[in-house]
Amino acid sequence: MVEKDSRPADFLDVDGALTDEERDIRDTVRRFAVTELAPKVTDWYEKATLPARDLAKSFGRLGILGMHLTGYGCAGSSAVAYGIACRELEAVDSGLRSFVSVQGSLAMYAIHRFGSEEQKRRWLPTLASGEEIGCFGLTEPDAGSDPSSMRTHARRDGEDWVLDGTKMWITNGTVADVAVVWAQTDEGVRGFVVPTDTPGFSANEITRKLSLRASLTAELVLDGVRLPSDAVLPGVTGLRGPLSCLNEARFGIVFGAVGAARTCYETALEYTTTRRQFGQPLAAYQLTQRKLADLVVEVNRAGLVALQLGRLKDSGALHHTQVSFGKLANVRAALDVARTARSMLGANGISLEYPVMRHAANLETVLTYEGTEEMHALSVGQAVTGIPAFRVGS
Repeated sequence: MVEKDSRPADFLDVDGALTDEERDIRDTVRRFAVTELAPKVTDWYEKATLPARDLAKSFGRLGILGMHLTGYGCAGSSAVAYGIACRELEAVDSGLRSFVSVQGSLAMYAIHRFGSEEQKRRWLPTLASGEEIGCFGLTEPDAGSDPSSMRTHARRDGEDWVLDGTKMWITNGTVADVAVVWAQTDEGVRGFVVPTDTPGFSANEITRKLSLRASLTAELVLDGVRLPSDAVLPGVTGLRGPLSCLNEARFGIVFGAVGAARTCYETALEYTTTRRQFGQPLAAYQLTQRKLADLVVEVNRAGLVALQLGRLKDSGALHHTQVSFGKLANVRAALDVARTARSMLGANGISLEYPVMRHAANLETVLTYEGTEEMHALSVGQAVTGIPAFRVGS
């Protein structure tokens, strides 16, 4: 019998290109994910719950909340290191990576990049430590891929701002201490730092989800929420603000999808080398080996894409259309891997005793949120043709 490679998932030794610091972060996050998260995540998923407060503090102790930001209690790690942390979390469940991504790349990033010094000092240290939780309000019931059509509005009333509107599909919304909310104003789209105990602010849990169940999702309602003048993010006006935040979060997804795909592949490999049919392991049959070869190619190709985008980001050369390329390619690859791996487990593939169906269901959400597959395809299409096709007749 031919001896199996000692690194069946990292066939091309992609991690061999990591620095010592990046490898240390990988090992630390992987160890925590395997020992503390993986044994519990199936129950969280089945019960559609998450111990958000405890997790936030644990993630804070690990130093991964806003880890790619500098100062104010943030670690100042490389983009690749942040991506690797996302990969190891999503190898357990997309909901866990989403928690960290929303906290660090949406709520914290918005304040870090566009906030006042006072806003940064008030919120970033406690968000980095996990003592407080943040969320990010952009998507609305009738404004998903087209945020310019948002109806949430902020108007001036004397020295104050008054916000009215509704936000939808907001991760961490029901447990957040602070929400970064984007609204139309007479000056254009502006961002507001909204403490969630402000009168008129409420968050309603979205239930009956069939995907991303180990994640808390909310509808935010702003009914005459009155904020002082210094609640507005002073550093940006227009959609450039929220879209740049989304680009940060999408970068984490590029790496995270690799983790989900890796787990599905490793599960299929383990299952087919130990499950016997007709007197042989399933992996002894040609059709199964072809599927395993396809899976390892997709996992490693996605890993290379993620690493290349990470190096570009660290060098300051990453373009947002390249992030679209990464999300489009890697999430689609991960979903294909999950679906194929599910079929390789036969009837066991639909059981929560194995992680594959859970990952497949989660990846259906990941394919949609923070830019649908279609929107990222159009972004890449415009980049290579120079012709925008987001609107009919454009």
